[in-house]
Amino acid sequence: MQSGAISIEAVGKRYRLGRSRKASYGTLRDVLATAPLRLSQEMVRRFRCGSATTDAEDFIWALRDVSLDVRPGEIVGIIGPNGAGKSTLLKILSRIVEPTTGRVRMAGRVAALLEVGTGFHAELTGRENVYLSGAILGMTRSEIRHKFDEIVAFAEVEKFLDTPVKYYSSGMYLRLAFAVAAHLEPEILIVDEVLAVGDARFQRRCFAKMEDVGHEGRTVLFVSHNMSDIARLCERAIRLEGGAVASDGPSTQVVTAYLNTGLGVAPERVWDDDGQRLGREGTILHAVRVRSIDSPTTEHLDIRRPAVLEMEYSTIVPDLVLIPYFQVRNADGIWLFSTTDMDPDWRGRPRPVGRYISQVVIPGNFLAEGPLLVTAGCERASGAKEFRVRDAVGAHVIDSADGDSARGDNPGRVTGVVRPLLTWATRAMDARSEVATPNDHRR
Repeated sequence: MQSGAISIEAVGKRYRLGRSRKASYGTLRDVLATAPLRLSQEMVRRFRCGSATTDAEDFIWALRDVSLDVRPGEIVGIIGPNGAGKSTLLKILSRIVEPTTGRVRMAGRVAALLEVGTGFHAELTGRENVYLSGAILGMTRSEIRHKFDEIVAFAEVEKFLDTPVKYYSSGMYLRLAFAVAAHLEPEILIVDEVLAVGDARFQRRCFAKMEDVGHEGRTVLFVSHNMSDIARLCERAIRLEGGAVASDGPSTQVVTAYLNTGLGVAPERVWDDDGQRLGREGTILHAVRVRSIDSPTTEHLDIRRPAVLEMEYSTIVPDLVLIPYFQVRNADGIWLFSTTDMDPDWRGRPRPVGRYISQVVIPGNFLAEGPLLVTAGCERASGAKEFRVRDAVGAHVIDSADGDSARGDNPGRVTGVVRPLLTWATRAMDARSEVATPNDHRR
């Protein structure tokens, strides 16, 4: 008997290569009339390709031998590069397509938000689509009515409820679609990268709602290319690669493994070929790196330990006054800080022709956990740009489970774009002399 919310057993999905075959809605007479032509075309194809056409020539496997179990109440992130099979897996779970091999068992109702433009009938109004969606999920009219006001308030489309959704903007459509999917209490909620369409405020509300869904014992599957979203929202992550499961485990570990594959931003980037030369007339950029204070380049940084950013470059014109700098942002696109070379030995000083390494140390217990992207640049004192490489390198900050980071003993999620370890002090006050009691005013 199935105990999990989702059970996927050796699932594969195969698609035919070649020209797309559009659906035909002709009459029986049309089918019979074209049958000889189609038969002759098939005979020619077999003659050209050989009678034993291989699977690789005619088909491609979007998924192959995928097996997973997801428990009720889990919020699971699914990551991987484009073409890894993420959307195909979600379409199978949403019952949009059937698997070619294997079996999927799901306990309860499923609500899916896969892309803007699906799920609603364009000619129906927002109000009518809410009731239609609920009916498809098997809810009674009274159950839908009980949730209706909450859905409308979340979507913020009160003025347009009786307008056909074909006139909605993509943002309005998305807000209503997510509100319906999350509030009609499906046992399983499936959300694709579609949330990227919404603004930052709406995305925060969606993440909070998905956390609530998980706390209520329901299951969430969330696909995103934003590693910070995965690390923040999901305790577990699954990485797909080439249609198969490459890793499955705690989201922080899986995200780090994803960065290690080189599919994300690497911790070191080297330009060692003249054809890759970066820099204007005065400089040549050779390398940019991120590492911990006591080790070479690394994909993951202990939140408690200092981190080092460095760039290696050459000056090829004498007496340049240069200003190297780094800009650091998180995976949400939020710029955390910029830092400019303030070394007194070189600040405002012309540099001889030669090779240089500029470094800056970021103190431990300052950065928040999650992915970091580092932009490296250099300007002349006149303001002319020598080079700037956006997201040149990156790393993943890992928080400690030992209780000696800024997290302390907090078992939940810790918010903020930085996470400094600040000094706290607590003192007990004498209840008799310093703390007023409810009856003090009677004395």
